[in-house]
Amino acid sequence: MEKTLKRQNHAEENFAAQRMYAYQLITINDLAQFKKQLIDELVLVLRAQTSPPAKRWMKSHEVRRLLKISPGTLQTLKSSGIIPYTKMGGVHFYDYEDIQRVLESGKMNNR
Repeated sequence: MEKTLKRQNHAEENFAAQRMYAYQLITINDLAQFKKQLIDELVLVLRAQTSPPAKRWMKSHEVRRLLKISPGTLQTLKSSGIIPYTKMGGVHFYDYEDIQRVLESGKMNNR
């Protein structure tokens, strides 16, 4: 009996905490403001994800990840001279600006 009484009191406390009062109603203006805040935050997050890498020189694995290409494709682009690179101590480095230029020069206008 005591357990049942405790459960009932706990349920009543939860219900009292969940009651909605007139001053707690959500208005259309509240929703519009929330929408604007949400969109602003999403834009900030998306910009942070699509911003260029902080460093200028990239290694092969970073270029492959950026361009979403295989090691063989990167090798073909290097050997054909499409993507310029610098080799130091057996490591290939690529200038981020060079990669951007190659991508820009390959743009096509499909109209």
